Amino acid sequence: MGSRKRQRAEQIKEAKKSKFIAKLNNCPTSPRKMRLVADMIRGEEVNRALDLLKFSSKQASRRVEKLLLSAIANWQNKNENARIEDSNLFVKEIFVDQGRTLKRIRPAPQGRAYRIRKRSNHVTIILDSLNKTEEKVNQTNQ
Repeated sequence: MGSRKRQRAEQIKEAKKSKFIAKLNNCPTSPRKMRLVADMIRGEEVNRALDLLKFSSKQASRRVEKLLLSAIANWQNKNENARIEDSNLFVKEIFVDQGRTLKRIRPAPQGRAYRIRKRSNHVTIILDSLNKTEEKVNQTNQ
């Protein structure tokens, strides 16, 4: 491997150490319905996002709530002696990608068959703390 490639790989590794990510793959909900829930919590502070998800009537919000708790647990693993209240965690990114689609057939009148598409999705949540982003902004301004 060349030196530039190695340096770039090390930079990517360092960037991943400061990110707190959780992924949910092949969730059996259509991506369109899941995106409604994702838009609801994007950019919100973690405690507020958990409250929004807990009291939402959407079925997809239960899965996203569980995923957000997983992302918080990932943050706690990397920052063992820090408190969540002091860290000012917020949902930096959340995105929903289309997963595999199960194709089924439903009988229809006059010997025909209608196709049913059972869609699934992949959800990714990335958390960040306000303190880090403020420091980065201050460094770029100087």
